[in-house]
Order: sequence, then C-alpha cells, then structure tokens
Amino acid sequence: MSSRHSRRTGAATPPRPASACRSTSSESAAYARRYRADARWILRAAEWAGYPQGAEATRSPRSKEPNGVSVAGLVLAAGGGRRYGGPKALVRHEGSLLVERAVSTVRDAGCAPIVVVVGAAAAEVRATARLGDVTIVENEGWKSGMASSLRVGLGALAGTDADAAAVLLVDTPGVTAEAVRRVLAKSGRDALVAATYGQRRGHPVLLGRDHWAGVATLASGDIGARAYLTARAGSVQTVPCEDVADDTDMDVPEAPHT
Repeated sequence: MSSRHSRRTGAATPPRPASACRSTSSESAAYARRYRADARWILRAAEWAGYPQGAEATRSPRSKEPNGVSVAGLVLAAGGGRRYGGPKALVRHEGSLLVERAVSTVRDAGCAPIVVVVGAAAAEVRATARLGDVTIVENEGWKSGMASSLRVGLGALAGTDADAAAVLLVDTPGVTAEAVRRVLAKSGRDALVAATYGQRRGHPVLLGRDHWAGVATLASGDIGARAYLTARAGSVQTVPCEDVADDTDMDVPEAPHT
C-alpha cells in the first residue's frame, strides 16, 4: 500500500498520546479566546473610525454643523472628589450644580449629542441634576482615574455619527461656551485641538473621531488624553482662550466670603 493511500485511510497513522491531545485542545481554546478578543477590538476600532456596523449601516446621518462637522459634547463627571470632600458633580456653584453647568456650557456651544460620564454617587446625580437631553453613562471603574471615564465616554459616542468630541471636565466651571466654540471652529475627524491659557494647554480638548481608538488605548490613571496628545504634539492645534475663560479646576472647596 502506498504511503499516500495510508495517509488517506489513516492505517499508517499511530494514535496520538492523550497528553498531546489535551495540549492541542488547550492551545486551540487559547487561540480562540485571543481571536475573539482581537475581533471585538477590530470591530470597536472600526466603529470609532466611522465604518458602519450591522444596523448602523442603514442609519440616517445626523445633521451637521455649518462647517460640515458634527461635534459631540463629552462631560467627565465621575470622580469622587477626594480632596474636595465629595463628588464634584453635585457641588453647587453660582446657583447650579457643576455637572449642570458643564452640560449647559457644551450645549450652548453647539455640541450634540452630549454624553455625561458619572461614577461616584451616580444614582444621586441621575436623580438630582437637571441635565435635559443627554446620555448618561456610568463608569463603574471611576476609582481608577479620569482615563477610565474617557474610555467609557468615547465608547458611548462610538454608536453616534459624531465626527469629533469636545471633552470638558466637570470641575472647571470657568470654562465658557465661547471657549468651546473657539475650539470647535477647528474641528474635524482628524483634528486634535486644545484650548490654551497663557503657555499652558487645558480644556476643552477636541478629539477627532479618527483618534478615539488611540486615545482610549494610551489613556491611563488621571492623565486622560495627555499621553496621546504628547505623542502627537506636532499635530495638536492650540486655541488661546485666556481672554474668555479660566479652566482652573476646583480641587478644594471655595473659602467662604466674609
């Protein structure tokens, strides 16, 4: 009998040891897990890049801003305010909660849709804050820092038609709608834009959709998009805003007026 015929019938193939079978099975399972993880990441990256997925392929596009770009507002309001003494989202400042003020700022600047990321005291924020037509998403890992909230927020925006996201921190009540509008004027799917105050970069920060996956990958701890912006410093456009806004964050309670 020829060796070719033996291979076809299996007559010349000795039985494989059980240990080899178990090893092959284990390797196959590990490969399958890696494949599924890679597939999920590729699909999410495709969403962030704007390629239609499933039902998204038949969805009608959103109306655009005058410059042809749709910019979403992303308010990060999940922190526990350890140094402040409580969640800053619920701090009342000049007649409104900080989270209400931040939402009004991006809304008045023309951002839509608006996503608010909550975490600490999430239920109280939902019940107390008057935010209007926004999408509230919860970051269960808020204790790990701002980066996790940024990832959650960009993930929520992946299902929208937004071409870019204007990111605003909840504890910067001095940022005005005019500052956001200045940043939005340079928006685009491939844009990276930051407001500046003197020689310092600050918020709002605009992230074009083409950068969302990269930002989410490099974000860590409390530095948010800083690592990604630093790595692409040559591509970041800056917009002076010190004459119309102040992005100083409220780390501690304001001293009582006397």
